[in-house]
Amino acid sequence: MTKSNLSRRSLLARSGAVASAALLASVAGSVVLSTPVYADSSATTPTGEDIRKALSRYQRNRDRVRSGRPSPNGWEMEKTTDGGGSVWTRPVPGTPLSGVAVRIGEVETVLVHVIRRFHYEVDQLRKGEVTGWRSPGKVHKGLPEGNQASGTAVRIRPEFYPAGAKGGFFPPQLVVIRDILAELDGVVRWGGDDRRTDESLFYIDVKPGDPRLTALVEKLRTWQDTPSEGAGTPVDVLADDRRAAAKALQRSQRGS
Repeated sequence: MTKSNLSRRSLLARSGAVASAALLASVAGSVVLSTPVYADSSATTPTGEDIRKALSRYQRNRDRVRSGRPSPNGWEMEKTTDGGGSVWTRPVPGTPLSGVAVRIGEVETVLVHVIRRFHYEVDQLRKGEVTGWRSPGKVHKGLPEGNQASGTAVRIRPEFYPAGAKGGFFPPQLVVIRDILAELDGVVRWGGDDRRTDESLFYIDVKPGDPRLTALVEKLRTWQDTPSEGAGTPVDVLADDRRAAAKALQRSQRGS
């Protein structure tokens, strides 16, 4: 094809192919360089064959982990945890829990905060009493519990507060739960407010990329770095401003 016959469409198609190849090579290169042998600065530069093999491993792992389907709150469900995806078993500082499988990053920061405040202010938790991620095949995908499959929900003491049962908490405990939800600016929803009651369930109630989640995480991380702030710090859940915020959010979430 001569230069004069090279159409704009052909140019765009070729440019897109080059860009896609460059992106895949970049991903594969990152995978190669993150392995122990290439983490050593004295190791040789990865070859084209190294990158091809790493890209193949990356794609196989991606297919093994990702489902391609969203949970009810819009986050992608994953088929396994601790397997190279976005859901990993994370520690819950200050509790006897061995860890909880949640989506790492912003979601982790929020849900761990919920668990810690529950432990400190509602009732002390024991090892094994919190369930995070569950396989997509083991949840009702059309119900809020389906959010567990994306690592964006936790169940706290599901044996104590089974789905469908109401009235599992004493009034003072409910006051604290309402305060936790209000403190999180409505980013988290409690299953006790759902049409099908599930008082053990707490889940992220915004979609990926929602600025409310980012703003909340900035606040929580600031508290983590500030003495006398955050989970474990005594707060007056009966203070007028906190109760007003909690009641307003309760009305809003119950009505949605």
